[in-house]
Amino acid sequence: MRKFFWGTWRILTAPFRFIFAILMFPFRAIKRFVNYLNAETRENDIADTVSGLIADTRARQEFWDHIEALRTHLLRMVLALVLTVSISFLFTQNIINFLAQPVGGLDKLKAIEVTESISVFMKVALFSGIALAIPYIALELWIFAAPGLTPRERKMGLAGIPLATFLFLGGAAFTFFVMLPAALPFLNNFLGIKTELRPQSYFSFVTGIMFWIGISFEFPLVIYVLSAIGIIKPQALAQQWRLAIVVIAIAAAAVTPTIDPVNQGLVMAPMILLYFVSIGLSYIAYAGRKRNMADAETS
Repeated sequence: MRKFFWGTWRILTAPFRFIFAILMFPFRAIKRFVNYLNAETRENDIADTVSGLIADTRARQEFWDHIEALRTHLLRMVLALVLTVSISFLFTQNIINFLAQPVGGLDKLKAIEVTESISVFMKVALFSGIALAIPYIALELWIFAAPGLTPRERKMGLAGIPLATFLFLGGAAFTFFVMLPAALPFLNNFLGIKTELRPQSYFSFVTGIMFWIGISFEFPLVIYVLSAIGIIKPQALAQQWRLAIVVIAIAAAAVTPTIDPVNQGLVMAPMILLYFVSIGLSYIAYAGRKRNMADAETS
């Protein structure tokens, strides 16, 4: 009899319990997420990890499990990129019209190959799709790395995802609204020779420089996070600034669509400035790390 009444009660209250579960789901999810962020992890140095892989069969199995998890995350990134590129096809024409404004519009460009316009369309769609996918790609990387991070590192990494997106878009906007208006008139009339612009060369130049400058704008954030974790020390960055300039020059030469030193200098200038900004941020992050370690020892 007791089971009968208990079953009847559960049937009568099922709709109310279902509604209550739906209402409480966001709060429970937030609570689990906060607990996940604050969960402590066991810290191992590289030597312990390598020795464990050599001596312990279970450690080797866990290593391959991590590799499998990384493969899953990479597959999700690729699927997300396919989706964002497919979505970008819907407004690629508008993006092309917008990117052509610094030279007076698409009418100023002249194609000389049959497939040139199609290749330009595909390239712009690809770059815009990558820009759309950056937040999700960063989130997948955070999800993969989060189990091995401390609570402070998890929170910093999660907060860095929207900041990384903002910095990338800021770098692309800086390139389009500041660098290109100053560079294109000079480049198109150098030596008094009027340049006939092709869609392929123009959009390769614009999208390439916007993408790589956008990536370089994220360099201070990366340095700050690595310094806060303890992987990079600000003293090393300050001492190796000459080597950094050489590396930046090589990277600028690799990403610059043309081989002239003017365009390479336009790419190098903000990257060098960002490097010195990164040194300052590294000092701030490293000081915060030392202060937290001192507080942990005293408590």
